[in-house]
This record gives sequence, C-alpha cells and structure tokens, in this order.
Amino acid sequence: MSLMGTPNGKPNGHVTPCEQCPLRSLPCLREFAPDELDFVKRFKSDELRVEPGATFLREGARSEHLFTVLSGWAFRYKVLDDGRRQILNFALPADMVGLQGAVMEEMEHSVEALTPMTLCVFPRARLYELYSQFPTLAFDVTWLAAREEQLIDEHMVSIGRRTALERVAYLLLHLYHRAHELKMTKDGKLALPITQQHLADALGMSLVHTNKTLKRLLVTKAIRWQARTFEMLDRGALAELAGGDVPPARGRRPFI
Repeated sequence: MSLMGTPNGKPNGHVTPCEQCPLRSLPCLREFAPDELDFVKRFKSDELRVEPGATFLREGARSEHLFTVLSGWAFRYKVLDDGRRQILNFALPADMVGLQGAVMEEMEHSVEALTPMTLCVFPRARLYELYSQFPTLAFDVTWLAAREEQLIDEHMVSIGRRTALERVAYLLLHLYHRAHELKMTKDGKLALPITQQHLADALGMSLVHTNKTLKRLLVTKAIRWQARTFEMLDRGALAELAGGDVPPARGRRPFI
C-alpha cells in the first residue's frame, strides 16, 4: 500500500486486529458497539511505523490518510519563515491526527514523532461513509475535533496570560494528567520524551528563560525530572503553581 503524503514512515508489516487493540482496555475510552467495531475494522487499512524525529505529516501536503496513535508520542507544530518553531500541542495514544488534512484538503501544520510510533491508518476517501452510515462514530470524530480545539484554547491561555512559571507547571501537569489517564504512569513516574527545547517551543519562551523557570519549579519539590523520567511528587502543589488543576474527564471519551 502506498501511503502518499506520509514521508519517513513505513507499513508496520503486522496489523493489530481491532478486537485486540490495547486501547480498548483503557477505562478512559468508550467501548464500540458491535456494528461500530465491524466498520472500524473495515475502515482501518494498515498500520504505519514512524521513527523518532520523523515528520509524517507536513504543512501544505495533501494526505490521503488520517491516523490514530496506537502507541508513542508526537507533536503538532508550525514553522515561521525564519525557522522559528511553535509547537501547538502533543499527540498521545488514542489521539487522531491528520483530520485537518482529510477535511481541508491539505495540512496547515506538521506532525513529528517524539518516540517510536505505531499509527492506525484510515483512508480519507472513506470518511464520508463513516459520517453517512454511522452517526455515533461521526459524533466521535466531531468530538475529537472539538477536543483538539479545546486543547489549543488552553494553550493560547497559557501563552497569552499565564506567567512563565505557570506555563511550565501547567504544561507538565497537563501532559502528566493525559498520560495518567492512559495508564502510562507508574508510582507517579512518567517516561516523558520531551526536552527543554520542546517546552520552549510550546510555551513561546526562549531556551534560557525555560531553563531558569524549570529550575525554579524543581526547587519547589512539586516534581522531579531527570534523565527523561518525570516524577509527580505533589500534584496539589504543582496545580497551585500552575494556577489551577486540569479539569477532570467527563465520562469515557471516544476514539476511532
């Protein structure tokens, strides 16, 4: 199968049966009805393996596919003419990426893998079939798009109104919260694959300012972060530093 518009990725060679999808066991995600699961099995055309550092969706490209993250981390970003990068948000398992390219004909941002990733591949051409035949799945896709907008809104609040310390604290709290929902944490620890440069590019700060702010945060003993292992020591204290905690989930959320 040719995955047009997805450079630096290759078919996985082994496709996980939807019935055995590891995401289905997560309590934060809703279960499919039998007819929905049958359609998703037919909708999914392949799996794509992507290596860290590879941009598998590129701004301005036309992609024939959209993807669900089966495993791994990625980030969405835009690059200005002078090379400055703005990270828009991060993608974790169960997140859908490429929907913008499926609806708007071409991507208006790029997506890069932070870790080795496996992506479920869905052909853009069958998206209308999903909307016309399965209104519950259509609502799920709409929900995912609305959630993406919500994440961007929160990100804009951080950049526009939060102090530097609040920005760093909230982003780390937000990433930990999302990973914890997905059972990616253990004993308060999370393998966090981002660097200080990623923090800086996400928060609109210089690398030097990010480094100084992170040191201020570490002194509070709310968190520990070394060798890419993030440890939550006092969530209440981190939430106070961030100016508020991440809102709790409202029921089990959808995924495709």
